Amino acid sequence: YFLTAVDGFVASERSLPSRSHAEPGKQWYQRRVRGVTYNYFVGMKFMFDNEFKAADKCLTFAFENCLKSSMGNKRKILTYLIPVKISLGHMPSSAVLKKYNLCEFENVVTAVRNGNIKLLNETIEEHAAFFIRAGIYLILEKLKVITLRNLFKKIYIITGSFQMDVANFKLALNWQGLEDVDFEETECILANMINDGFIKGYLSEAHKKMVVSKVTAFPALKDFL
Repeated sequence: YFLTAVDGFVASERSLPSRSHAEPGKQWYQRRVRGVTYNYFVGMKFMFDNEFKAADKCLTFAFENCLKSSMGNKRKILTYLIPVKISLGHMPSSAVLKKYNLCEFENVVTAVRNGNIKLLNETIEEHAAFFIRAGIYLILEKLKVITLRNLFKKIYIITGSFQMDVANFKLALNWQGLEDVDFEETECILANMINDGFIKGYLSEAHKKMVVSKVTAFPALKDFL
């Protein structure tokens, strides 16, 4: 129902004529409000469709054009824009989170940036009611892949090698609270991340190693998401 309603809204907004600079103030204000509303709902639709670049563009427009005095509306837009930004590798500052009273995201940002999957799981569980109410719980669940990517990138930097033992990744996952993850599951996680573009490389079954590209082992998220 939600997506059907948004599609109808999008269709009606596309029929609007272009803005005229000679418009009276009231008409300009109404058009600004419609533009913000339009991009807010379309941005949400893109987010739920996992089209994060398009969602970023729409939600950023809505946030930047929302009246400064409308703190509640700007906060609502940020509730969706923040996970979209994080998904593309852009972390909001703690100052922004405090200004708009979105402290629920503070440890999310810290966890994703540092590759701390244990902290991310704890934070999602702690603020589950807020995330579910906002409709972004599943989006935050998807941030676990990015968090693991950042954890594995740390291992790559620490080892300083293009050939890494899969066992090292298993130990890191176990240390992060995923005690039940065994060697085979670790291989599966790495294989999926390679397949999805998070890592450029391949697994060597014979040597039980992951071999990564010497050029860009961990591509920037914005380049393929």
